[in-house]
Amino acid sequence: MPEWLGEFLRLFADLEGTLREWVARYGLWVYAILFAIVFVETGLVVMPFLPGDSLLFLCGVLASLGEMEVTVVMVVLTAAAILGDAVNYAIGYRVGPKVFCSETSWIFHKQHLLRAQRFYERHGGKTIFLARFIPFLRTFAPFVAGIGRMSYPRFAAYNVLGAVAWVLTFVLPGYFFAEQPWVRENLYLLLAAIVVISLTPLVIERYWLREPAGQEIDPSLPPATKESVVHAEGEK
Repeated sequence: MPEWLGEFLRLFADLEGTLREWVARYGLWVYAILFAIVFVETGLVVMPFLPGDSLLFLCGVLASLGEMEVTVVMVVLTAAAILGDAVNYAIGYRVGPKVFCSETSWIFHKQHLLRAQRFYERHGGKTIFLARFIPFLRTFAPFVAGIGRMSYPRFAAYNVLGAVAWVLTFVLPGYFFAEQPWVRENLYLLLAAIVVISLTPLVIERYWLREPAGQEIDPSLPPATKESVVHAEGEK
């Protein structure tokens, strides 16, 4: 197995140990690695499973311990999140929903797109902001916005506000609470809890708000985006 692939897989098994090792081994280049992870997780629909919330929290913890600079961490992660969503929007704008037509693929299954569409139906353009805090959905929401030709200035506003709020929400608690003994002693449990809490809305949606059987993706324009995205001026 290539060394880089082994390190990538370790990211899921031992996030703290892997990040600490990267800081020690790569020095300032670790910021480029963090940028790449967040950019890919938010910008490429084929990588929605990369760590997001837990990674941000851990970055705050390590910054508090002096292993990284908190200001640089927040600027880098915010920029990666903003650019990632912008690229994802562009992909959706150009590619459309045709890529999500599989009934068997885990990544390209059409239900991922349908869930994002339903979220738009409930929240309109604010989906770009709210989806930041829900794993998987934050990867597909800008893609759906691009498909629906959401006004780019409006998308950009939600994108920037959401990215800033997302980074601050997870980095700052890690930074300010890292010195607490219970945080240092239970860091793995805290990271696991962040993952579980982040995924809870998806579990609820999957088992209590299931889509009607046989629902199909509109091949030209997602129904959720006809009114709530393209004509977002009339949203709630």
